[in-house]
Amino acid sequence: MAFSYKYPRPAITVDTVALKITDEHDLVLLIKRGQAPFEGCWALPGGFVDMNELLVDAAHRELREETGLQGLDLTQFHAFDAIGRDPRQRTISIVFIAYMQHEQTIKAGDDAIAASWFPLNQLPMLAFDHADVLEKVKNHIENHR
Repeated sequence: MAFSYKYPRPAITVDTVALKITDEHDLVLLIKRGQAPFEGCWALPGGFVDMNELLVDAAHRELREETGLQGLDLTQFHAFDAIGRDPRQRTISIVFIAYMQHEQTIKAGDDAIAASWFPLNQLPMLAFDHADVLEKVKNHIENHR
């Protein structure tokens, strides 16, 4: 199916905040980007939604491709739509949250060159607006304890 529009349209992306809650720390899974923009920076696993997939399916696909994680229960959390959040084009990201219930091995893949768990209160420099995303997630967690 071909689309052509007179006016530009924003792109839709998905990002997943995979959390592991422990007695010591709340941990979040980040990937190190292997491509521009923000090559070499840490980010949430995510990417562009394909024309033929639902948002949650895109989030599952991106999480699997970039981290190897599968079968997590994803809950839609919030839409992030800051102008300029992605230097390539206008994007709106739908963010999902997943809580790790069982240990799974993480393995970077696709355009991620590394994947690792980080304490939510000790994050590296993050790509895009992912620091803002995780600040909102931290507030959400604190308000629901």
